[in-house]
Amino acid sequence: MNTFYYSRLVKSALRELNSNRRRGFLTVLGIVIGVASVIIIMAIGAGAQSLILSQVQNFGSNLVGILPGKSDNNGPPAAVMGITITTLTLEDAEAIGNKNNIPYIEAVAPFFQSRGVLSWNANTYDSSIYGTGYQYMEVEGGELADGRFFTAEEQNSNARVMVLGSTVKEELFGENDPVGKTVRLNNSGYTVIGVMEERGTVAFQNYDDRVFVPITTVQRLIAGVKHLGFIRTKVSDEIYIEQTIKEIEALLRDRHGIRDQSGAGDDFSVRSAQDALNILRSITDGMRFFLGAMAALSLLVGGIGIMNIMLVRVTQRTREIGLRKAVGATRQDIVAQFLTEAVVLTLAGGFLGIVFGQTIAAVIAIVARQLGYEWPLVISIPAIIVAVSVAAVIGLIFGLYPAIKASRLEPVEALRHE
Repeated sequence: MNTFYYSRLVKSALRELNSNRRRGFLTVLGIVIGVASVIIIMAIGAGAQSLILSQVQNFGSNLVGILPGKSDNNGPPAAVMGITITTLTLEDAEAIGNKNNIPYIEAVAPFFQSRGVLSWNANTYDSSIYGTGYQYMEVEGGELADGRFFTAEEQNSNARVMVLGSTVKEELFGENDPVGKTVRLNNSGYTVIGVMEERGTVAFQNYDDRVFVPITTVQRLIAGVKHLGFIRTKVSDEIYIEQTIKEIEALLRDRHGIRDQSGAGDDFSVRSAQDALNILRSITDGMRFFLGAMAALSLLVGGIGIMNIMLVRVTQRTREIGLRKAVGATRQDIVAQFLTEAVVLTLAGGFLGIVFGQTIAAVIAIVARQLGYEWPLVISIPAIIVAVSVAAVIGLIFGLYPAIKASRLEPVEALRHE
């Protein structure tokens, strides 16, 4: 066997495929869908991952987050899984923000989230109530469209003031100016002192559908708690991140009476923005490959279709097989012939799937950009290689049985076949 032999087999397979294009296309449709699904899912996953990571990076690389509860270094803190942990307090946040304790901290924002129904005149709106500190905008960024943010004095005095997100403002006030108006929240009046500029959804969080209230007001007057949901701090320079994390950990261990300095007994987790990015990247990578593997299962359906059509072809070409064996063709020749046809069919389906999948991925990227998302078009070369390789292997596996069946036909009986 040589190159000419294999070239002749491929040409013969292409002639068979070309002789009945409609049936050939229907045969490889499962392979087309399977390969296209893998490419589309991997492209969507890569685009979504890039979008999420870029949005998190927009917060800044010099942020450090402190969450209640201990967690594995490579996994998400327990607090983000919906478990209520009460080990962080406002006094912890104030101690972290004291430059005598940690010199490179620029600003600290404590957080506690609640929900409440706001009402103004006849309008009502159910929104997230974010208790936070007066340094919120220094840490989280954002702009004010109108009015001002609350002060340290208002935070320390449990003032009933609030800053509205742009969506909340539109739902409650429409075209009216809300600054200076009184909004009812849990049967108490709160004065609107500002409105945030529209910011949209960042890292799955809708910043426009929020109401910002002093953290002490939320803790004491709305939620009735003493703990915090989490703390976020801004470090003066990225180069001090590691040092600052160690200082925060040492400070909180001292405040919480934790003597073990190894971190094994911590009741909190301190993470930098880079740590958060690494965790997000790990999670999204896992989801991408899991969904890609699920999509690849559809290739099995395509493989079954290939086997079915090859069995039909063996039956239809029984006399041809008998004639070939009568003039000297060996069983290996017959097996090679039908296996080549099966592989050519699956590869043809694979290439069609690549074109179809890339086209759909491009359309999704264009639509996402039209909707305002920074959605990159990511074509994964490894995904293409894996999808086509798997398709070829499926062609070999599912084409093997019909090929062996054809090779076992006796020449005399095959020539008598009607």
